[in-house]
Amino acid sequence: MVHLTRILLCLKEFKKPRKYLRSKFIDSVRLHVKGGTGGTGLPKYGGLGGQGGCVYCIGKETTNLGYIMGRHRGKTLTAGHGEDSRKTKIVGTPGDDIKLEVPLGVTIYREDGKNIGSIDKEGQIIIVARGGPGGNPQNNFLGHYGQAHHIRLDLKLIADIGLVGFPNAGKSSLLKAISRAKPKIASYPFTTIKPNKGVIHFQDLRQISIADLPGLIEGAHVNVGLGHSFLKHVERTKILLFIADVQGFQLGPNYPRRTCLETVLLLNKELELYDPLLLEKPAILAINKLDTQGASTIFNDVVKSLKNIHNVRGNSSIPQDIIPENIISFQDVIGISALNGDGIETLKNLLRKRLDDYAEEMNPDIIEASELFKKNNDRIKELRPIIT
Repeated sequence: MVHLTRILLCLKEFKKPRKYLRSKFIDSVRLHVKGGTGGTGLPKYGGLGGQGGCVYCIGKETTNLGYIMGRHRGKTLTAGHGEDSRKTKIVGTPGDDIKLEVPLGVTIYREDGKNIGSIDKEGQIIIVARGGPGGNPQNNFLGHYGQAHHIRLDLKLIADIGLVGFPNAGKSSLLKAISRAKPKIASYPFTTIKPNKGVIHFQDLRQISIADLPGLIEGAHVNVGLGHSFLKHVERTKILLFIADVQGFQLGPNYPRRTCLETVLLLNKELELYDPLLLEKPAILAINKLDTQGASTIFNDVVKSLKNIHNVRGNSSIPQDIIPENIISFQDVIGISALNGDGIETLKNLLRKRLDDYAEEMNPDIIEASELFKKNNDRIKELRPIIT
């Protein structure tokens, strides 16, 4: 009876996550992992104990952290123990390994915060808990315990395009208009509280992934609001698509109202304070809600200001504390209306073009046409017949 009571208490302690967590996107899971213990050696005959098994993480595109959390939550992943050496088997059999399938884009951290590694490719393997060595002359034929610690699987969403914007800027509306995703859309801030990912489809079957991430607020770089829950995902995107409301933004009655230009500068500053390297990514600015009254005039003024953006430091109408040290130079500035679809097709084609440019820039195998011609011409001269 006492044993049954303990079992019931354990089941109560490790109850399933709330329905909200089970049905939504999970991007962080904590697990306990333990390598197997090495087998004992046999000193009389010089027998070697089997190596303890290891716990691995292996990249698998079709899995997700929700499945891992549901299957392994509250459990210890323990690899097999090495076999002891004996007269009939001088060398013990190694313990069985455990291979945990994790989604691509996962970064693995140890409990002390140390980064163990990242998994970005299908089949990529990282050891998260090594098995103990088997008994041998160096350790007096005594098998050692394997590593045991907690790890955190932290998923950083991998996407071609990352949407960056304040709450209620229209990121979810744009994602719905530009792809087949069905994010939650409402007229209040922080509608998006978990990342959404959509795919832009083109007629020639080209596909581009785009991530709608939770809205930033001032102070997100120090984890204010949704903070790092958003910003960590930006690191894995190729191009940043800034979304700004043409009418500006005000978080609440106790906060100052920011103009469209000021919201762009604030977004720039939050990324800079979180990680200055993010500013090196290609960036496009889409100014949304051009269907509202007076939007065309505001849009033209913003475009004009962005062309002379380095003059903002001397502009008394803009608070100097919101101006970043390094201001992003946008490759393109485009006006759209996610509500009625104005400018959406133009934006889709623009994103495609910039991604192609990015791919060419990042591909070391691409050679200029003139250089390739010279290289082939020199090669032909080397291989031509020689008359003797």
